[in-house]
Amino acid sequence: MITTIESAAGVSILPEVRSFLEDAPLKSFIGGEWVKTASGDTFQTVNPGSGQALTEVYAGDKTEIDQAVQAAQQAFDKSGWATMTTHERGVYLHKLADAVEKSLPVMAQLESLDCGKIHEQAESDIGTFVSTLRYFTDMSLQIDRRLPLAVAGHEAHSSLYPYGPCGFIFPWNFPFLLVGWGISPALAAGNTVVIKPAEDTPLSTLYFTKLVKEAGIPDGVVNVVGGHGETAGSALAEHPGFKRMSFTGSPEVGRLVGKAAGANLIPVKLELGGKGAAVVFDDVDIEDTAEKLAGAISFHTGQVCCTATRWIVQESIYEKLADSCAKRLQQVSIGHEMSEGSQMGPVVSAKQRDRVLGYLEKGSKGGAEFILEGGPAEVSGFDGGFYVRPAMLAGGPDNVACVEEIFGPVTYVMPFKTEDEAIDLVNRSNYGLANSVWSADLGRAGRIAEAMVAGNSWVNAHNVFAPGVPYAGVNKSGVGGGVNSPESYYDYLRPKSVVRPL
Repeated sequence: MITTIESAAGVSILPEVRSFLEDAPLKSFIGGEWVKTASGDTFQTVNPGSGQALTEVYAGDKTEIDQAVQAAQQAFDKSGWATMTTHERGVYLHKLADAVEKSLPVMAQLESLDCGKIHEQAESDIGTFVSTLRYFTDMSLQIDRRLPLAVAGHEAHSSLYPYGPCGFIFPWNFPFLLVGWGISPALAAGNTVVIKPAEDTPLSTLYFTKLVKEAGIPDGVVNVVGGHGETAGSALAEHPGFKRMSFTGSPEVGRLVGKAAGANLIPVKLELGGKGAAVVFDDVDIEDTAEKLAGAISFHTGQVCCTATRWIVQESIYEKLADSCAKRLQQVSIGHEMSEGSQMGPVVSAKQRDRVLGYLEKGSKGGAEFILEGGPAEVSGFDGGFYVRPAMLAGGPDNVACVEEIFGPVTYVMPFKTEDEAIDLVNRSNYGLANSVWSADLGRAGRIAEAMVAGNSWVNAHNVFAPGVPYAGVNKSGVGGGVNSPESYYDYLRPKSVVRPL
């Protein structure tokens, strides 16, 4: 299968990638050891660009999750990880970041092959993991975990401590980048982690365990269990041995994870979906804005929870902007993620392709009109791949394609006349992750940015993730805190007050 991709895409698969894929079934990583599952069950991971299997992975379940939680607790109690100074722990974490950076070519190929991500984008994602881990490691060195309290008649201070084992369930769209966003603050704070990667895209996370071992991270500090959501994922979410829980994925599954965490009385971080809006005023550079919006909806084939999937355009430029965007999306080069010149790859699976095409049909039946029809796409040499063309629909705000998250290269376009109308169209959504406003009038842009209900408002750009800026959602888009900022680090430290009356 790898040979087929090499010949059809015109690329060379690295020997390390080939060797890793051939060492099947791939094992879980528990307590510093690679282990088979007790059941012996396996599942296949598929290359979205070809539709062919890449390798087999052992499917863990409650047995392996129990073992991983026990290993994480033992490491927290006995390995010294939790009681090291931040400088001592920082040495290990910087070694780990260095190991990932050194292995970037290998991991980027695995990421690209596993989730259909354009290879250059996969390289960027691996690089983001490295920078995120270094960001939180360096942050931990600057923070005083003991704060004196000025209280009359008492000697008092507040101290911060790691919680213990933390559970993480990650999705398939940004497998390794999100691992970095999730576990970096937890590890830097001194916690131990158990990771359940998405069954569609586990490869980069499983390969990462080799680097954890190489960096000398104490056994049990990082554990990875491959498996299905309804078995391994459910067992992880419900496990009473965790002290914190984190889930990234759909609101539907997020509710189940939140319920399980609530039953265990542990804090939970839910990073969920979105139906982002881009409000475009008539004073923008139409061609430049069209290029950026088209780039946003085609980036990773629209499988981005915070991307702009509702374009709310001032009436006077509505037709010009829509026409310019449609022309650009028609010109997007669709191809295998590893092929040179490909600008947009496949969606992650046949299931996701059917979901996207199904929403186009439901939206049309509900009264939406096509500005750009979209539909299945064919890529020479890869007949089994999961390819779709970008689509643009237009209509009223209650259409299913405008209301529900599609997770594909599909956008819904609506006109507006006044600022109040634009804000109303934005805030009709039950989601609240990220929106953007586009205008040369920065005062007006600021007003709209403040009025839109979401965790993030961007001005004259979309999909902006600067380290240090909190990124989180409200409403159906998430609860429990965000990522990528100092707040994320403090999320993984519990406070304790120590008081002596004088």
